Amino acid sequence: MDYSLYLVTGRHLLPPGVDYYESLEESLKGGVTVVQVREKTEDTRAFVEIAKRTQEICSRYKVPVIINDRIDVALAINAVGVHLGQTDMPYETARQLLPESAVIGLSVSSPEEARTASKLGVDYVGIGPIWWTTSKTLQKDVIGVRGVGAILSALSPQIKAVGIGGVKQNNLIRTLHGGVAVSGRGLDGIAVISEIVSSPDPCTTAQRLLRTILSFIERPFPHFLFPPWPLPFSPTHTPNANLTQRVASLIDDTRSLTPLVHQITNAVAMTQSANVTLALGASPIMATAPAEMEDLSKATSALLVNFGTIGHSANRSGKPLVFDPVAVGATTHRQKTAHELLNTWQATVIKGNAAEIGALSGLKEVTSRGVDSVGPGFSDPGEVVKALALRERCIVVLTGADDWISDGQSIIKCSNGNLLLAGITASGCIVGTAIATYCGAINILTRKHSKVPAVDHGNGRLVHGDMLLASVTGVLAITVAAEMAAERPDVHGTGTFLPALIDELGRLAPNHILARAKVAHIT
Repeated sequence: MDYSLYLVTGRHLLPPGVDYYESLEESLKGGVTVVQVREKTEDTRAFVEIAKRTQEICSRYKVPVIINDRIDVALAINAVGVHLGQTDMPYETARQLLPESAVIGLSVSSPEEARTASKLGVDYVGIGPIWWTTSKTLQKDVIGVRGVGAILSALSPQIKAVGIGGVKQNNLIRTLHGGVAVSGRGLDGIAVISEIVSSPDPCTTAQRLLRTILSFIERPFPHFLFPPWPLPFSPTHTPNANLTQRVASLIDDTRSLTPLVHQITNAVAMTQSANVTLALGASPIMATAPAEMEDLSKATSALLVNFGTIGHSANRSGKPLVFDPVAVGATTHRQKTAHELLNTWQATVIKGNAAEIGALSGLKEVTSRGVDSVGPGFSDPGEVVKALALRERCIVVLTGADDWISDGQSIIKCSNGNLLLAGITASGCIVGTAIATYCGAINILTRKHSKVPAVDHGNGRLVHGDMLLASVTGVLAITVAAEMAAERPDVHGTGTFLPALIDELGRLAPNHILARAKVAHIT
């Protein structure tokens, strides 16, 4: 069975005056690949009639019909199979009652339930609820997009998996991203209810959903998130250009593009972040009003969030989102908030010091004292960033004496910088600012040269551009400029270092990167 676009019926969700069977046929024309008939309030006779007519329509499109919960109804119409909840008839009993060829699916919402489903040998599972939904009276705890991967990891590879629960067009890409577990496995399909049933144009809605699902499933990690580099922007952007040359070129290109970088950061970092943005050739905007977020996401080139709450707007607009989880390990509240945010939207880059990256990774080698890190450091920082990048499906930047960067496959070590950088307020925040600036610039370049529409999630990508390159560029811009500033005769300590750093960022040029960058491509 093709589980790509799995429609669960819900006649109570139809728009006023719309006939259920007409809506169903339109959704089938749009590409729905399997239909589950779900009737919680109808008596048996009415349920059988609805299921029978549904199957007659679906058979014309060669689309299989699954019955929710009711074994008797499935047998009455000779349906392909049934879908069972955790409190419905036991799987073993259903298997005895149904024909040997019948398909049986089971709802799961935890790794433990997935392991049980694997032992039972079910044909497929419905994983969820991923998002909050009103389709059920008794709401289970929402597992979030990051909970999907753990369940997939616990599931036998031969069992198909469908994501369900509040999935809509505006969160579909994030749902699919969340389905990619550490093992690299993704969802085999998405179950949708209200997005199609409530639509005045179910055919077009289904077409749009299916196009995104199929293009995502066909694209292996990591290129489902970012298209491969290089693209022909300039002479240095060639297959033979090394990483340092590409960094140098991007620094130059950014000044001609003047990307608008939206930053939601703490008050102590605002001035430094704004000045750094200007020095790098970009334009800053520090807006926090929720009512502005949707409009700003369309106008800006990238978003930097220091524990903000509006990343979903950037996701919808296909703009890079840099997340700086400042002091996330310092309090339980911050850890909970970070978990909620990473379940709400898809980060493009996560940047943090050792304590912050350790807290997100669940490691204890480095702990937090406020915004500072305490401990000997990670024994293998490269593998730490690689593992977190793979789990969170994004770029991870670990700052420190050496900076470590990974996209879940490659590991890059940058060794520039000066001790004075650690002595100024918001030094970590301005690294995030630089990364967001170059993410925005490379997103503009990629869209321009690839002729990508302003918002195009239909190709299965959330953000366009080599964000690994942008992250390396942001780190090197700050650390190389810090070396140049520290060498100036007018710099005598941190008080004179900060304005000198802004000066050096303003005059940073490709030749400075080519002469000074200390970059090692570990893997």
